[in-house]
Amino acid sequence: MAAARRLGALVCIHAEHHELIEFYTQALVAAGLTLPKHHAWAKPMIVESECVHRVCKMAEALDVPIQVFHVSGGESAEEIERAQRRGLKVWGETCTQYLVTTAEDLDRPGLEGAKFLCSPAPRSAADQAALWEMIRRGVIGNVTSDHAPTRFEGPDGKSAFGPDAPFTRLPNGVPGLAVRMPILFSEGVVKGRIDLPTFVAITSTNAAKLFGLHPQKGTIAVGSDADIVIWDPAKQVTITQSLIQDANDHTPYEGMAVTGWPETTLVRGVPVVEAGKVVGAPGFGRFLPRGPYDTIKPRGVFPGPFNPVDGVAV
Repeated sequence: MAAARRLGALVCIHAEHHELIEFYTQALVAAGLTLPKHHAWAKPMIVESECVHRVCKMAEALDVPIQVFHVSGGESAEEIERAQRRGLKVWGETCTQYLVTTAEDLDRPGLEGAKFLCSPAPRSAADQAALWEMIRRGVIGNVTSDHAPTRFEGPDGKSAFGPDAPFTRLPNGVPGLAVRMPILFSEGVVKGRIDLPTFVAITSTNAAKLFGLHPQKGTIAVGSDADIVIWDPAKQVTITQSLIQDANDHTPYEGMAVTGWPETTLVRGVPVVEAGKVVGAPGFGRFLPRGPYDTIKPRGVFPGPFNPVDGVAV
């Protein structure tokens, strides 16, 4: 954090209490509780909310802007909200899986539950409702996929160690990049949980601003890149792996019905996806270097009369 403050960088944090997770895990293994569902038992909400609280306090102590990644439920989101109310530059992000899956999905027969195994673990329906509320209130400003495309089959897949593999041997992470926006639109806008401007903000504009890319990205305006998705808000689609072009062999959202689907995607005004087919040329993407920007500039406020990063009185 101190190095990031000196360099003008934004610290992004996966907030879980590692040692406490290890303690839980060792106890679960000793008790013979090693099914995929026990992954969630090893990572109860307290290991996340405690860590979110701790990193917010550390950020306050060093006057460092931070974003907390993949907030999975109400308690950890509340810690971020408390920090924001104190004026701290703390941002929150959640992921599609925490809005539509729960710990019960890890308890599917055989290794099917492994398809939902990620960290933090999926929570409860109450946590889903809490996250939607935090999105509406602006506490959670970004929703990403946290795309981790581990295959199910194959030598590196989730089934690589056999049907009885303990959760400690199962690769973490779920794929989700291709269906992030359809799920958010269907579960959010169509079901009345969020409005359309909020959908645009949490999928595009907020991230562009937070990561120093706005107004080149995240808006449709003269002089901005013409990164545009043409959206059919009424199209009904059942998600299957056959629709997804991520080189994986499964999706945890198999069979999920959604309303709203992208028809065409433009990057810098050039079509790269049309009617579900990639038509963009390999290498068309462009790296955008960014210097320091005001959004993540430290506040210049410390909890005492001393700046511990630079070693000077304030």
